[in-house]
Amino acid sequence: MRALDQRLLRRAKPVRRLLAADVALGVLAAMLVLVQATLLASIVAAAFTGASLADVSTRLVLLALTFSARAAVAWAFEVAGRRAASTVLSDLRLALIERRLRDQPDPHNGAEAGEIAAAAIQGVDALEVYFGRYLPQVVLAAIVPVAVLLYVGGIDPTSAGVMLLTLPLVPVFMWLIGRYTEERTRDRWFALRLLSSHFLDVLRGLSTLQAFNRSRAQAAVISEVGDRYRRTTMGTLRIGFLSGSVLELAATLGVALVAVTVGVRMADGGLGLQAGLTVLVLAPELYLPLRQLGSQFHASADGIAVAERIIGLLDAPAMAPAGGRLVAPSPADAAVRLEGVSFAYPSRPSLVLDGLDLELLPGETVALVGPSGAGKSTVTKLLLGFAAPTAGRITAGGIDLRKCRLNVWRQTVAWVPQQPTMFRGTVADNIRLGDARASGLAVRDAAALAGADRFVRALPDGYETLIGEGGRPLSAGERRRVALARAFVRDAPLVILDEPTADLDRTSAQVVAEAIERLRAGRTVLLIAHRPELVQTADRLVALGGEETPVAWKQAR
Repeated sequence: MRALDQRLLRRAKPVRRLLAADVALGVLAAMLVLVQATLLASIVAAAFTGASLADVSTRLVLLALTFSARAAVAWAFEVAGRRAASTVLSDLRLALIERRLRDQPDPHNGAEAGEIAAAAIQGVDALEVYFGRYLPQVVLAAIVPVAVLLYVGGIDPTSAGVMLLTLPLVPVFMWLIGRYTEERTRDRWFALRLLSSHFLDVLRGLSTLQAFNRSRAQAAVISEVGDRYRRTTMGTLRIGFLSGSVLELAATLGVALVAVTVGVRMADGGLGLQAGLTVLVLAPELYLPLRQLGSQFHASADGIAVAERIIGLLDAPAMAPAGGRLVAPSPADAAVRLEGVSFAYPSRPSLVLDGLDLELLPGETVALVGPSGAGKSTVTKLLLGFAAPTAGRITAGGIDLRKCRLNVWRQTVAWVPQQPTMFRGTVADNIRLGDARASGLAVRDAAALAGADRFVRALPDGYETLIGEGGRPLSAGERRRVALARAFVRDAPLVILDEPTADLDRTSAQVVAEAIERLRAGRTVLLIAHRPELVQTADRLVALGGEETPVAWKQAR
């Protein structure tokens, strides 16, 4: 990604006024540089000709005011830049999270949770220097050298010519070193992504690692990945120090050449003292913005490297359909159909679903069975609007769901996933995910219908017991019953059950099966079955995977 990539600059549109203020402050700073140099040269020249303190007192006061004004402008320049950076970074982080939640609720693009967390936190923070310092410094680097060259050209064209010849050395060195820096910072970001993702995986699987006595081996792997990140970081820092030295050398050589030519002509009488001093004072100011630009480029290199991935995530095609303006008919009154639906994940070359036709009639229970990988859970994602079909369409009452408001459609669907997530909060709060307005009585009734009331009342604080991250852990069967309680309290006409008894013992599976039987009453149910005995009461049995219905399933019915 280029340092001034248009995709990244478009993110700065909400802060155009602040950036315009930065430009105005940059112009003012350039004028103050010229005034400061002129006053300083005038005072020194007057002192050499024998002027008293009273003779230069007015100019001394003006010089002090110029110094103060320049300091105030620098402060305002920094504040405006940081305020703009804060706004842009907040919008960028919100866009990244909103994109993940709204357009990719179920990720298909290979972005792991560790990478998303690193990009949204450390990656976005790394862009603060880019928006807060680098972009404003680009303004100064474009304005100040031009103003100095024009001003010096009016005083001494020879010195202006020397400056014009030596000035390109700095950006040339910046470009050469910047190309190498871009590669190294990209390697550094890749190492950080690897470290974040691997560390998160290790935290999730600590119990498994302990059970197989592999915790020490993983500690060694984390150490190796961390050391790789350390090496890439130190390599980037070495480039930064090298760049600073090279730019300082180029600027010093330029100032030295200007000083030599000015000194020789002043000695020969070809250049006046005040004019020569003005040029000498302005010579360092000519290169200073470019040197600082190089420094800010290296400071923002991490942000530029991570921006490539962030922009890629934001610009990636949305897997979830955008939805339309129509309101889909309720599944209680209209059939839901999958008509010639095909679907393929970006990371898998073959189709998961190929021309699937499936009909869910009002009040009907359809059991969906098939081998692992046949696309059963994919059907769930398509019905929930988490992804759009590659071909074909999904309709409710003959209306394509892509033309309907998905948030309204999802209100008519209750989903019990294969691995329900328990969020940090009370049991009652977790059940209320199905209906935020549910009363305490409704929550308890739903839990009773789901077979969860008994074990919830046995908890230390009953329905107010804290569960989820950092709370009391629940068994697989208990989590499944809480998820079923969400479906009961939602009271939606269409219920999708994704292998609700998977990984449960026979007793827990029986409790869940009884709750499912109660949930079926008056509702359309899509049951993705894991066990043959679970589909005994289904109205229809649909097998995926291009195979005949297994004998075991037929016997179970």
